[in-house]
Amino acid sequence: MSPSSRLAAGLLLAAGLAQAQTPAPAVAPQRIVALQPSLTEAVCALGACERLVAIDRHSDWPASVQPLPRVGGMADANVEAIVALRPDLVLLGARSRAFERLQALGLRVLALEARSHEDIRHNLETIAQALGRPGAGERLWRGLDVRVQNQRRRVPPGWRGRRVYLELHGGKVAASEESFIGETLARLGLANVVPGRLGAFPRLGPEYALRADPDVLITTAVGATVPPPQRPGWHALRAVREQRYCTLTAQQFDVVLRAGPRIDEAAAAVVQCLQGLPPPP
Repeated sequence: MSPSSRLAAGLLLAAGLAQAQTPAPAVAPQRIVALQPSLTEAVCALGACERLVAIDRHSDWPASVQPLPRVGGMADANVEAIVALRPDLVLLGARSRAFERLQALGLRVLALEARSHEDIRHNLETIAQALGRPGAGERLWRGLDVRVQNQRRRVPPGWRGRRVYLELHGGKVAASEESFIGETLARLGLANVVPGRLGAFPRLGPEYALRADPDVLITTAVGATVPPPQRPGWHALRAVREQRYCTLTAQQFDVVLRAGPRIDEAAAAVVQCLQGLPPPP
């Protein structure tokens, strides 16, 4: 055999081995269970809503998911009901108690967690790849990124750089600089009075806001909450005296709290709050 023939034979053999060692592409899942609202929303935002066969109890967007079976949540997923649905992919949060049980039963499980905007970006592409649509997550993220930047331009000039206190769950916790919500505030050009060293969502008493003296208070209508003027000591806050506070509706709160493909809507809710308030002097 001539040297050129041996080279050609070697290349053919190498190509054959490479092909044999490359795993066959996985079949895209057609029966998906999503156990977190942000994951349900991600599947739908990526154009695969019709593949969902069950969701958690809190998922409510888009409207087309409302008739789907509910199989619990992060702390109490109904494993038996999930198995009975014969899913070929289960999406859940990294802290879900059902993760190990579902894996042990042979189900394909993808556990995801989002603590930052970069995590949201990563999760969208991870889900897109699992759906057999590589690149779709990155494209979705680029659109979200542009829309968040557009919301920044809608912040009234008098509010740019101002200090914000955003509380959750009826005032039981607050969103700090370290949280993905805090990152949304920062991208809008706002300052957060809750530092990241306290954790992403620290439990803070009412006295914290008094000490921080924010320019604006953003509260929620979810949970047992008292309007800012009626809270002990809060009448001393400039933001309360000058009526620089607003309350997110239950629907707005859901959007703000979900680390998924609707962070542009969360940003819009904050901007809407500021647009309806007098700027600080």
